[in-house]
Amino acid sequence: MAAKPAPRTEPATLNVKKLTREGSLSMNVADQLEGLITAGTIAVGEKLPTESGLCDSFGVSRTVIREAVAHLKSLGLVEARRGVGTTVIRAAPAEAMPAKRIRPTTVEDILHVIELRLNLEPAAAALAAERFEADDETRLRDTHAAFVKARQQRSQARNEDFEFHHAIARATHNPFFPQALEQLNLSAIPRSKLATSEVNTDSTSTYLKRVEAEHQDVLDAILSRDPDAARAAMARHLERARETYQRFKEKG
Repeated sequence: MAAKPAPRTEPATLNVKKLTREGSLSMNVADQLEGLITAGTIAVGEKLPTESGLCDSFGVSRTVIREAVAHLKSLGLVEARRGVGTTVIRAAPAEAMPAKRIRPTTVEDILHVIELRLNLEPAAAALAAERFEADDETRLRDTHAAFVKARQQRSQARNEDFEFHHAIARATHNPFFPQALEQLNLSAIPRSKLATSEVNTDSTSTYLKRVEAEHQDVLDAILSRDPDAARAAMARHLERARETYQRFKEKG
């Protein structure tokens, strides 16, 4: 049987559509790139074009490209290394489901809470990027580090997850944002609603690594004082959560 040809080491040349201003530009870019990867047009081991090359191909800004690549990273499709570029490491998104099964009523509750958070937290992240002070920065870094440590210790990191989002709400310096999250408390974190028997221990580590990467994207955008990027990163994080739990609803 003939050996498979080695993947190209130079960045791929893309046949993609330039974008209009409708919908999320970063998600449109991410969707097109994901399609090229899953179809094998960009094979495992190959590099994506440079950031400037992607900007030219899609006709969008570097911020949009960075958000799109961050989404591909959250799916486990690519990895980015300084001085090397962004390389495709999987041909399909990594399966990272937090549970084996979830009761239908629980799924409904989770989706309702995520819907609420989608209308609250992207705005909070944008305001935090504009308003955070030195003590807020310390709190944001500390709560993210606590989440990373809990994940590494194979915890479900529920409290640490909540505290990170609460720190962002506090950094808005509008007291009603943290108060809204405090009303939800741990129920804001979908994993807190899962029974022990429902938790998928085999894929929890992969799932939480994805959450960690998304938190890092939100944190970086806030600390860069980029409200648009912070809003988009938080929306992407919560949309991915909604998509994940929607799959349980569709399973019925």
